Amino acid sequence: MASTARGMRPSMARTPRATVGTSTRRGIGIGIPAFGMRKGVTAPMQEAGGGGCGSCCSRCSERRRRRKCRVAATTEEAGGANGCVLEVSGLEASIDDKSILKGLNLRINRGEVHAIMGQNGCGKSTLSKVLVGHPDYKVDGGSVTYKGGNLLELEPEERSHAGLFLSFQYPVEVPGVNNTDFLRLACNARRAALGETELDPLEFYGHVTPILQELDIDPKFLSRNVNEGFSGGERKRNEVLQLAVMDSDLAIMDEVDSGLDIDALKNVADALNKLRRKKKDMSVILITHYQRLLNYIKPDYVHIMKDGRCIKTGGAELALELESEGYASFDGFDGV
Repeated sequence: MASTARGMRPSMARTPRATVGTSTRRGIGIGIPAFGMRKGVTAPMQEAGGGGCGSCCSRCSERRRRRKCRVAATTEEAGGANGCVLEVSGLEASIDDKSILKGLNLRINRGEVHAIMGQNGCGKSTLSKVLVGHPDYKVDGGSVTYKGGNLLELEPEERSHAGLFLSFQYPVEVPGVNNTDFLRLACNARRAALGETELDPLEFYGHVTPILQELDIDPKFLSRNVNEGFSGGERKRNEVLQLAVMDSDLAIMDEVDSGLDIDALKNVADALNKLRRKKKDMSVILITHYQRLLNYIKPDYVHIMKDGRCIKTGGAELALELESEGYASFDGFDGV
C-alpha cells in the first residue's frame, strides 16, 4: 500500500521510465491495482494531449501489447546459472539534485532473505523506491538486473507484474474501497500481464480463502475497506496478504517493524514466515533499524548501509554485532 506522498505500489502510470541520467519527475496517475492509492491522486483517464481512452483505442492496445511482452520477457528469464534474482551494480541515485545512493552493490539469489540496516538518511528507503520506479528519484549511474533483464527499462507497473513488491512503513487507509475488490484487481492485473485468465469474484474468493487460512489471517479482512480502522499490526499483515495474493517473487519490506509492539511484530513476522515456507523461491529484502525483527525472520545476509553504499556484509551475527557495538564501530569501512 502507499503510505505517504512518497509511497507507491504497482501499478502506477507515469510518463518516462527511470533510465540512467534521466529525471523521472513528471505527472503521475494511479489506478487500481497500483503502487497504491494516495489522497488527491486519481486514475489517469487519458493520455497527455489526448481524449478519453477505452479498450477500442488501437494506440493503447498496442501499448498494452508491448508492455505484456516486456513483462513476459522479464518473467521468463531463468535468473542466471546461480539463480540470481536481483543484481545491483554501482547504483547511483538522487532526488532534488541531492545524491543519495553512491555506488551501491547488492546481489540476491532466489529464496534468500537479505536484511539492510543503517541509520536514518543512509539510503535504505531510497534504494527501495528506486527499485520499484518511484518517479521522484533520478538514476544517475550503475545498473539493476532483475531476473536477467534490465529493471530500469521497465515502467513501475511492469516491475510489479514481473514480481516485484514493496511494502511500506505506514500503509494508508483507502475509505470506500473494499479490500476484496482491491486484492482481486491487483491479482488480475498481474495475471493479465502474464497472459493468464483473470479471476471473477467467485473464482477469486476460492483463490484467496486458502491464503487467509495459511497465513492465519481473519477472513473479516476481506469485508473491510482497505486499512480503514485497521491497527498498525493489521495494516502490516494486510501488506503480507497483498504480497501473497500477488504471488510476487521479490518482496521489499520497508521497516515492516516500524510502530509495532512485540505481539504485533510476532504476528506480522509469523505471517511472512508462513508465506516463505509456502513459496520457497521468494526472495525478501528486510529494511530495518533494529535487530529485533531478525529474531523472528532469520536473514541469510545482513548488509550495513552508510552514506549510500553497503559498507559491510555478513550473516545474522552481523546484526547482533551492530546491536552490541552501534554504527560507530563500522566507521572505518568504505564499502563493498
